[in-house]
Amino acid sequence: MPKFSKAAPAKPAKPHRDFPLTPHPSGRWCKKVRGKLHYFGPWNAPDAALAKWLEQRDDLLAGRTPRVAGETLTVADLSNRFLTAKKQMVGSGELSSRAWGEYYSTCETVVAVFGRNRALGDLRPDDFGMLRRALAKRNGPVRLGNEIQRVRTALKWAYDSEWIEQPVRTGPDFKKPAPSVVRKARLSKGPRMFEPHELQAMLKAASPQLRAMIYLGLNAGLGNTDCGSLRSEHVDLKSGWLTFPRPKTGIPRRCPLWQETVTALKSAAAERPRPAHKGDASRVFLTEKGLPWTADAKLKENAGAGPRVDIVTQSFRRLIDSLDLHRPGLGFYTLRHVFETIAGETTDQVAVDCIMGHAGADSGLFERVVWRSVASRLSQVVVLFWFATAAVPESELE
Repeated sequence: MPKFSKAAPAKPAKPHRDFPLTPHPSGRWCKKVRGKLHYFGPWNAPDAALAKWLEQRDDLLAGRTPRVAGETLTVADLSNRFLTAKKQMVGSGELSSRAWGEYYSTCETVVAVFGRNRALGDLRPDDFGMLRRALAKRNGPVRLGNEIQRVRTALKWAYDSEWIEQPVRTGPDFKKPAPSVVRKARLSKGPRMFEPHELQAMLKAASPQLRAMIYLGLNAGLGNTDCGSLRSEHVDLKSGWLTFPRPKTGIPRRCPLWQETVTALKSAAAERPRPAHKGDASRVFLTEKGLPWTADAKLKENAGAGPRVDIVTQSFRRLIDSLDLHRPGLGFYTLRHVFETIAGETTDQVAVDCIMGHAGADSGLFERVVWRSVASRLSQVVVLFWFATAAVPESELE
């Protein structure tokens, strides 16, 4: 026999002429505010729906999420609202999507440990002790401290945003590892340093683009993301200067380039692939597929954090593995530490800070040191560091 679908119930009439809500086919009273539908209760309870609308009206019209009196904020609610707020900062350029991805990962762990529906106000210090143990099992001291700080940031955000009436007490044990523990963990990995002969071997074996990046790490203290973000307007090969604000902080940097660095950059440019996208046309370095060497965390459609693209780190790791130079804690970013260590021996920390883009290098010092005292200050950094690395001429690296 043929099947017939049930007829939809007839929509009720508004209780009175000025009733602000509209009956929705789902059986609820609704109203569209700022382009989005909001629901306020079933058809058979128009007075309650009207009361809810009046309670939430000011927040909705202002574009705010309504606060519901007596609402129980769950761990999942906190995670979703906190991540939404941080995602808006990504859109405005105030937060990198990589940092957002780290917040997302931390919130995932918190939800997994406490449960989605656990009331935030029900959490006690022993719960946070359990969370710390879970975090410590899979993180070293440094990352553990970062994870704990992100949890504290989310909890403070909830209180400051008036989602909870009282701060959450995490207890005396939910704190970062002691500085001595962090120092011992770092020392156990050995010094974050490459020796001159190791650097020479890397420069000789590296591809043209990676070789140029290694030179930039040693010459100007550039990191992986710096190299991936570097564009042609940042490099003046004729005058031999790099002018490149740190992508992480926006602090200005200006550094004289060694002739070997300039030569390496020219060699890399000669073999640079065609960009896959117009927006990457001015990037100094592109992969074989014409894509950037580094990119922030990719945001999935389900609001998750995808893998971070960092071909610089991967390629450098393959290089030092092939040369049997890998040691725990060493990577491309170690080149920046090498520069800071050797350049710091000049006792001219102001010049070093200007090159590295440290926060202490204010604009006035930047002008005086970089523009007016190149010969007396930066030459010390360049000469002493160049001697320490004992770099070989570019002609011998072919």
